[in-house]
Parts: sequence; C-alpha cells; structure tokens
Amino acid sequence: MVEVATGFDMAGNGETSWCFSQIKGALDDDVTEADIISCVEFNHDGELLATGDKGGRVVIFQRDPSSKASTPRRGEYNVYSTFQSHEPEFDYLKSLEIEEKINKIRWLRRKNQSHFLLSTNDKTIKLWKVSERDKRVEGYNTREDNGSIRDPASINSLRVPSIKPMDLMVEASPRRIFANAHTYHINSISVNSDQETYLSADDLRINLWHLEITDQSFNIVDIKPANMEELTEVITAAEFHPTECNVFVYSSSKGTIRLCDMRSSALCDRHAKLFEEPEDVDTTNKSFFREIISSISDVKLSNSGRYMISRDYLSIKVWDLHMETKPIETYPVHEYLRTKLCSLYENDCIFDKFECCWNGNDSAIMTGSYNNFFRIFDRNTNKDVTLEASRDIIKPKTVLKPRKVCTGGKRKKDEISVDCLAFNKRILHTAWHPLENIIAVAATNNLFIFQDKF
Repeated sequence: MVEVATGFDMAGNGETSWCFSQIKGALDDDVTEADIISCVEFNHDGELLATGDKGGRVVIFQRDPSSKASTPRRGEYNVYSTFQSHEPEFDYLKSLEIEEKINKIRWLRRKNQSHFLLSTNDKTIKLWKVSERDKRVEGYNTREDNGSIRDPASINSLRVPSIKPMDLMVEASPRRIFANAHTYHINSISVNSDQETYLSADDLRINLWHLEITDQSFNIVDIKPANMEELTEVITAAEFHPTECNVFVYSSSKGTIRLCDMRSSALCDRHAKLFEEPEDVDTTNKSFFREIISSISDVKLSNSGRYMISRDYLSIKVWDLHMETKPIETYPVHEYLRTKLCSLYENDCIFDKFECCWNGNDSAIMTGSYNNFFRIFDRNTNKDVTLEASRDIIKPKTVLKPRKVCTGGKRKKDEISVDCLAFNKRILHTAWHPLENIIAVAATNNLFIFQDKF
C-alpha cells in the first residue's frame, strides 16, 4: 500500500494527495543541453501548457478532451504544436554569442480562435500566433491547387473556388519581433492586465512595450549607476499586478522587492513600497554566503492581487501588499542545505534560480529543490509535503509518496540522507493549473504532470 500525503485541502473539498498523470520527454540518460526544459507556463484557462528549452524550441501541449470529460476528471495533455522560436545569434559589435535558450513564456488572454504567446531569449522577444486550420480552398482560376501559376492562355472558363475539409493543421507564426532594447540578459517578461502592454526586465533596466509597436519601448526602471564600480544590486525578476495595470513589482539580488506605480512618474526609479525582511541582529546567523542566499530568484503576485511570494535560495516567503516590514509567512524549502553552503558555492549550485507559483485560489504555493524534489505548502493548514519527480512512479495513477531528508543520526527506512542528494537533478521550473489541482514540473528534459488523487 502506497503512503498518502494527508492534511492538504487545496480544493476545499477534503484531503488531497497527488498522483502521477503522465510524463513528456525521453526517459534516457543521454540528455543533450538543448533538450533541457527552461520554462513552463499554463495559459489562462489551463487548456494549453507551453514549455521552452535551451535549444530555442517551444512545445505546446493541449489537454486531452476525453480526460477532461471523464469522471473523475483527469489531467492528461498531448502535443499540440512544436516550433523553433529562437535561433543562436552572434553580436558582432560585442563579439558575444547570444544563446537560443527560451528564458520565459507568457500567454496572452484569448480574444479569438487563435492563441498568442510571448517568448524570449536573452535579447529578443517574439510574439507568436498559434492557430488551427482544418479547411483548404480548391478550384483557383489563376493557379493550380499545388500553388503553381497557370498559363493565362489556358484559362477559358471561370471557376468558383470551394472550401474542402482537411486534416487539422496547427500553425505557429511570428507576428512581432521586439529586439535591440536590452544591453543585458532578459530575465523576465510580464503581460499587463490591459492586454495591450507588457514589460521586459534585464539586470539593470525594465522596459515597457506596446504589443503593436516593435521599434520602440519606454524605459520605466533604470538602476544602472553612473560608475559601474558602484553597482551593488541587480534586478532578478519583475511582474505586473494581475488586475491593476499601473502597478508592477520587481525583486533584486539584495533580497528586496519594490512595488512601483506608473501613475506617480514616468520613470519609476522611486518605488511606492519597499518589501524587505528586517536584518537579523543575531550575528551567529551571518555568514559569508548571507548575501548570496538572500538574493530573490523569483517573485509572483497572487491571483487575487493581495499577496505575493518570493523565492530565495533556502526559503519561500508570502508577503501582504499592505505590509512592507516583513513577510506574513515564511516556509523553509531545504533548510538542511544550510550546512552545505560551502560545497554548494564551490559547485555553483548556490547560484541556481528556483521559481515558485501559486495555485488557482491562492491557498497553496509550490517550488522546486534538488534530487528532483519539489515542495508544496498549504497556507490554510500550514502543512507541507516533499514529493519527487521520478522515473519510478511513471505508472498512471501512482500516488506520490512523501519524501523526507535525513540530516544526521540514524536514517529511517523511507528517508534519504542529505549527503546522497543529487544536486545535478533540480526542479527549477514549475507551473500550477489556474483552475484545477494539476501541476507541471520540469525535471531536466522531462515534463512531469501530476494531479490530485482520483
């Protein structure tokens, strides 16, 4: 009998545990760098799920209609469209290679039969249109059905073109290309609630774009000092408020989050609110690595717009936008690594940038860890669970067994020693379905999809 994680009430209808739904990717050990998933994003109704990889490809999955109509509902997704979003480039002025890796994907809200999404690498943002075609036109007068032009002398009658059904074809076409606006690597893009503008952020600047204008953007934040030797922090993430089109937040490597209001001034260098945890007066907790591990790698506003979460190296924090002085909730993600910071610094793992996400009703949050572990925290019950995206659980409907890490002393049967964790296997990118308890977890080149127990 498989053990079940109890105590979760994320759907509001009793205890919830998680079970395996499906996996997308090749289950082999020969993983190429280009196949590693670099971002995961559900669209606004959860019917589509997009992933980007280091090879510049975007793969879109569509929810299987039969799984959605079944009782109980299942969360199964099939490949819907695959396209090459970015290609490797070379900046001849700076003699720098520009990677094709997809840093972020953001969906626009659907306005017609087509879907639109933004994807970005380090320098260039692209707006893609994803549309379906299941009909074709036959009976042209001036050209053949294969596209070749007919000899005008051979045209002796007028034909009325007709529309014929054809096999469904999904086409992805670039509608806009937003380039040449960032000196440093783009780390964030966020679509505004007005669905007309979006922001893009790099280490020192945040730009505001209009979706219809590609040749110019407006700089709304610039923290670049006159003398680069005086640089003390960089921007790590930025996001628009979900409902107020004039408000956005951005986080920094100093562990602070700034909320800005674009109504106050055109250049938002002066923030409206500053969210910062009080500095620990206990010097025993201070270490050489304090500044590194306090850097915020991701910030996400809640769906209601009242709260936000921030992820630093060892913890995830929940902030109330009405209280700047300290977070209202703090959840340790892998506190057992605090004694391993020296070795994590030597192998560069301490610089890993973990993302975080909310569930649909803001009652739970999720983030990743090492050894393909990911953590889910229930804010209503203050309970949490550690789960693993593993090849050992790829039988459908397998209930995930909670994992525990042993930090010392005698190890129990179901525990794993902190010294045995695989630091080359890490969950950096996660996404939660906006309406249901379905989660997507990127583990190297595999996309795991889990859902609450049937």
